[in-house]
Amino acid sequence: MNRLILARKARLHAESGLTLVEIIIVIAILGTLMAILAGSLFGAQDEANVDMTRLQISQVEGGLDIFAAKHGGKYPSTSEGLASVKKYLKGGEIPKDAWGNEFQYFSPGTHGDHPYELISLGKDGQEGGEDVNADITNFDSKSE
Repeated sequence: MNRLILARKARLHAESGLTLVEIIIVIAILGTLMAILAGSLFGAQDEANVDMTRLQISQVEGGLDIFAAKHGGKYPSTSEGLASVKKYLKGGEIPKDAWGNEFQYFSPGTHGDHPYELISLGKDGQEGGEDVNADITNFDSKSE
């Protein structure tokens, strides 16, 4: 009788835990799911930064339009820069792009017949680039 009880306890004990292989498989599955989730979250953050930069460009454009209205339709020159529109912006400060970089300003514009250009160099802070590293301009954002 004691043998039967001991055998039953040994069998229950062997069946009650997870094997090392099962634990490794579960960890691998969880790691894969976390990597997928993290990748999609970082992509969403990058898209949000691009959208925020476009909104900030629109805010600066509003200040430039007020400046032009008060100066006979003339926008500040490149040398006058964005500092001349500070008083027309909320908080009296020129916003930076979503990555903390200052906007580049040119007047007259260098592409097409735009009276001025506002440019964010994107996430990498360098001219050109693709995706989130691409330049964001006031004339591009109007076409989207």
